[in-house]
Amino acid sequence: MAAREYGQYCGVTRALELVGERWAMLIVRDLLVGPRRYGELAAGLPRIPSNILAARLKELQDAGILRRMPRSRVIVYELTPYGRELEPVVLALGAWGFKAMGDPREEQIITPDSMTMALRTAFRPQVAATLPTTAYEARFGPTELLIRVHGAALAVTRGDGPVDLAFAAGPDIRRLISGELAPDRAIATGVVEVLSGRGDLLDRFADTFHLAA
Repeated sequence: MAAREYGQYCGVTRALELVGERWAMLIVRDLLVGPRRYGELAAGLPRIPSNILAARLKELQDAGILRRMPRSRVIVYELTPYGRELEPVVLALGAWGFKAMGDPREEQIITPDSMTMALRTAFRPQVAATLPTTAYEARFGPTELLIRVHGAALAVTRGDGPVDLAFAAGPDIRRLISGELAPDRAIATGVVEVLSGRGDLLDRFADTFHLAA
């Protein structure tokens, strides 16, 4: 159990006692992408002190939100079914926080797991269902993601494969996803660099992934 107690008998209060400590929800965010080893979690949260990561993992495990599991002779952390129930909460928080992000600061980074969850948050299945199946390779600094959209289904993985459009972008991709910057202007201004494929498919990407700012 988290150290903080609010002394109120309330569902919101209890939720904050379980996942309201600093870094807890970011650990949950990354585990929603998939099971992670301790070192992978630390690498995805580069500013978290090691003692805090260990403490949060223990608290979340004690609360039944995650569990330690042996996999290929190593220990990984994964969400329990109870923990996975937090996914719509995390997606809703991401959409709400997107409105207040503003311009990126120089020291801010994009991690594979944070971008994966951002894409899940911005995904519009009702729009995607009307569009042809499309595969994108997106490079955000050192982060490379393979994004496959098939009807209303979205799969975001690491790795490579055949794609219809490969592009590179930085944190300013937010301006494209919000609709602040049209796809052709995003390319013209260098916010998005087309690496291969048809540049006009960025319009399809922008239609598929959108969040109002």
